[in-house]
Amino acid sequence: MNPAMTAVGSAGPAEKLTESPGEARCPYLVVREPDTVREVLHRAADFSPANALEAVTPLEGPALRVLQRVGFALPPVLASNDTGTHAGIRKVVAGFFTPATVAGMEPRIRELAREAAHNAADQLDGSGHADLVQAVAAFPPAVVMLELLGLPVRDIPALKRWGLDSMELFWGWPGKDRQLELARSAADFYVWLRKLVAESLAAPGRNLFKSLAEHGLSGPEMCSLGYFLLIAGQETTTQLISTALFRLLEGSAPVGWDDAATEAGSRSVVRHVLITESSVPTWRRVAALETDLGGMPVGAGTEILLELSGNQVTAPGQGRSWPPGQAAGSAEKAAYGLVFGSGIHRCLGAKLAELEAAVIVQEASAALPGIRLRDHQPEWIRLLSFQAPRTVTVDRPPL
Repeated sequence: MNPAMTAVGSAGPAEKLTESPGEARCPYLVVREPDTVREVLHRAADFSPANALEAVTPLEGPALRVLQRVGFALPPVLASNDTGTHAGIRKVVAGFFTPATVAGMEPRIRELAREAAHNAADQLDGSGHADLVQAVAAFPPAVVMLELLGLPVRDIPALKRWGLDSMELFWGWPGKDRQLELARSAADFYVWLRKLVAESLAAPGRNLFKSLAEHGLSGPEMCSLGYFLLIAGQETTTQLISTALFRLLEGSAPVGWDDAATEAGSRSVVRHVLITESSVPTWRRVAALETDLGGMPVGAGTEILLELSGNQVTAPGQGRSWPPGQAAGSAEKAAYGLVFGSGIHRCLGAKLAELEAAVIVQEASAALPGIRLRDHQPEWIRLLSFQAPRTVTVDRPPL
C-alpha cells in the first residue's frame, strides 16, 4: 500500500479523527502525504467535493423532521459544488475577499481586537480570571465577517452558538437526543438566515446576498451558501485564535507571550498553529469515478479524508518531524500551502483569517502582560474537521 494513504479500517492517528466512541472502523481512505493531498484537491473531476458538507452522522427521523418543518435545504452551491456553476458563484463571493478589501479591514480588526483585549483586562481586574476564548477570540471575527459581507451586525451571541451547534451536527457524532437538540438549533439558524437574506435583498448598498441574487441564485441557494459561510467565515478563525492563545500561554509556541505582542511574533505563532494543528485539520472528498491515486486503485464512491495540517511537521512535544530529505524551511512552506486547501475550492478567507488571528493575538498579548494559564487541560472541540480548546482560562499571579 502507498504509505501516503491509510486504508479503510486501519489503525493509527486517523482513528482519533474519524471514529465515534462506539465505532471500531475508520470509514474513510485517509490521505496524509502533502503532495498526494494536493493531487486530490487539484483533480476535482476525479475527487468530488460533493460530500464536503454532508453530516458525518446520518440525521435520524426526529432531527430530519425538525429541519423539514422550517424548509431547511442545503443545495450544493460553493464548497460542495462539483458542477459548472461553481466558478461563477465563487467569483461573486471572492469579490468580497479581495486582497485590497482584506488589507483595508486591518484598522477595524485592530480596533475590535483592542476592545476585546481591554474587556478581558477588565474581567481580570474584576473577578481575577477570564476566559480568553469568550473575551478575546469569539466576537471580533463574527463582526468582521458580517461587516465585510455588507450584512447587519446583530445577534452575535446567537450566531456563535448556532455555528458551534451546526459544526457538531454536521461534523460530529451526536447521539439521537443530542442530534435532535442540535437540529433545533440549526432550524433556528436557518429561519434567522432566511429572514436575513430577504432583508438584504431589499437593503440599500452592496451586500453578499444582493450580489448572489444578481448572479441568478435562488433563495434556497443563497441560504445554503450563507449557512456555511457565516459559520466557516468566523468560527474557524475564533478556533485558530483560541489554539494560538492556548499554545502561547502553555509555553509550547515558538515564541513567548511577551514576544507575541509584536507583529512578527504574533504572525509567527499563528503560522505555527496553522501548520501544526489548524482549526480545520482535515477535509473530505469522494471519488467521483473509478480511478487511482499514487498507483493505488480507488473505487467510485470511496470517501476520502485529507489531512491538511499536523501530520508532516514538528509540533512541540508531539514527536513529529520533517519528512526525510526536506529542510525545515521548505517543508514548512509546503505544509503551509495546504492549510487552507488548494485548487479551485481553496478557502476564500485565508488571508483574512490569518490577519485577524495575528492582530488579535498581538493585541491580547500587549494588553494582558503577566497573565498565566489556569487550566492546562481544557476540554477541546474535537470534530471530524474542526478542533480548538473550548476555554483558555487565565489569571494573574499574585504579587
